[in-house]
Amino acid sequence: MKKIIISFSVAILTFISSVEAQNSIYDYKVVNIDGKEISLDQFKGKKILIVNTASKCGFTSQYEDLEKLYKKYKDSDFVIIGFPSNDFGSQEPGNNIEIKEFCSVSYGVTFPMMSKIKVKGDDKAPIYKWLTMKSLNGVKNSSVKWNFQKYAINRDGTLHDFYYSITKPMSDKIIEWIEE
Repeated sequence: MKKIIISFSVAILTFISSVEAQNSIYDYKVVNIDGKEISLDQFKGKKILIVNTASKCGFTSQYEDLEKLYKKYKDSDFVIIGFPSNDFGSQEPGNNIEIKEFCSVSYGVTFPMMSKIKVKGDDKAPIYKWLTMKSLNGVKNSSVKWNFQKYAINRDGTLHDFYYSITKPMSDKIIEWIEE
């Protein structure tokens, strides 16, 4: 009887964790900077670098290298998706129109930018819950420490790894991941 109860308990826990886990980023929809809902499944088969951004941060100049990286690899099934956030030091105070203009005028950003969201706390956006919770992404837990933290997503929609803000967009580890 004890073995039956243990087996049943294991089966229930396995079922619950499989229902809870969403192992693909393609299960999510987000709103772009122009207010249009988009499904991330439109990026199937591409490597995706997700970055939380801010216009008034010490790392803001990374927009320049992010754009270079995007231009270099966008025709090789690679995309960068920027998610502006005001979660750290109020360094993204603007609205979506102001953010879009800043990115375009200051850095010539052409990679997809999404609407401003929360990347930490109780009201964290669902996409960032997936990025930071192993129970959802199936790979690892993390927390967003500052603006310009980067999350690398494999072609199959699974989380590869994340890189803190100090990791430059054109770093060897990011380039190697894109090219592998």
